[in-house]
Amino acid sequence: MTELPLLFLLLPVAALSGWYAGRKSGARTVGQRVSRLSTNYFRGLNYLLNEQPDKAIEVFLELAEVDKRTVETHFALGHLFRRRGEVDRAIRLHQNLIARPGLSEEHKIQAVLELGEDYMRAGLLDRAEILFCDLREIEAVAPQALRHLISICQQERDWEKAIEHARQLESLTGEPMGALVAQFHCELAEAAHRKGDFTRAREHIEQAYAAEANCVRAGILEGRLELAQNHDPAAIRAFERVARTDPEMLPELLPELLSAYRRAGEVDRARAFLHEMLERHSGVTTLLALTRLIEQEEGRARAKAFLTEQLRRRPSVRGQGALIDLSLAEGEPLTRDLLLVLKQLGDQLVAGVPAYRCRRCGFGARLHHWQCPSCKSWGSIKPIQGPAAE
Repeated sequence: MTELPLLFLLLPVAALSGWYAGRKSGARTVGQRVSRLSTNYFRGLNYLLNEQPDKAIEVFLELAEVDKRTVETHFALGHLFRRRGEVDRAIRLHQNLIARPGLSEEHKIQAVLELGEDYMRAGLLDRAEILFCDLREIEAVAPQALRHLISICQQERDWEKAIEHARQLESLTGEPMGALVAQFHCELAEAAHRKGDFTRAREHIEQAYAAEANCVRAGILEGRLELAQNHDPAAIRAFERVARTDPEMLPELLPELLSAYRRAGEVDRARAFLHEMLERHSGVTTLLALTRLIEQEEGRARAKAFLTEQLRRRPSVRGQGALIDLSLAEGEPLTRDLLLVLKQLGDQLVAGVPAYRCRRCGFGARLHHWQCPSCKSWGSIKPIQGPAAE
């Protein structure tokens, strides 16, 4: 069980509490108290070995009540409660610790930090934000407090505050935060674009570039902003720059880029660019787009020959489906039936495979996300490469 390793960490703390209690007690009570603590200690150990964590927790709670001076035991239990989803118990435990007279300043700060994390887990973001705003003034825990504040701002989609906290964290620790700040500016740019405020959107795109010079998302947003203003040549330049920076993101912008090429009458440029990308990126989306252009300009037979040659070098289920489509018009009825069955099988295979995967946590998705829904990292979700995918 996931909590067992943490529970085992409580064992030395519980054993120490027995020794500490014996040392601080009078001579007549030493034997009785140590005996009782030792009995509870081994009872808790027995529950752990028999994988009965709930009973073990109750035993360690009894140990903590016997000697309230063992603050570390309370912190370990609070962390365990939070991990188990028992947030109410964790909150009460940390609130009691903070209210305890005589608690050292160091332990009080730690208890406030833990309480803030409890509030976050419980969804009480306003309470958590108040605590972390106070804690960021304390040098020892300021980085932790700022990280939590950034997380809260992301949940509340308060991107301006998130940028402010990220810059403070960068100044305090020296940790580069440009890539994260660029994503926050992109969120603001998208919001301005949706409202039709193209001037404000462009300002945030420029600030995203200032934070991260080769920000792929800012490039895509720039291209879409140019399209919205009917600036096809500028959109083409922006999209081409993105694709050359990160060829893996080409499938995300290719439909818009091809539309811009057509409207601008740049078919030759489109074909040359797709050939360039095909050499740099093995994705099937580029191959299929180039195949369609060849079919439009040179006919089905030439497109079929080109696609067949490419599939020998880079097998692809989607590419096979496109080749079957090109072949259906030429086949005999029996051959057509066979091809249709093969295409149906290929389509079913592709339909069951996620199109994207997070490079950090492995989360799979059918649609692209700039922030991973699982691990919350930014820019880590990319198209999956392989015969049944991109």
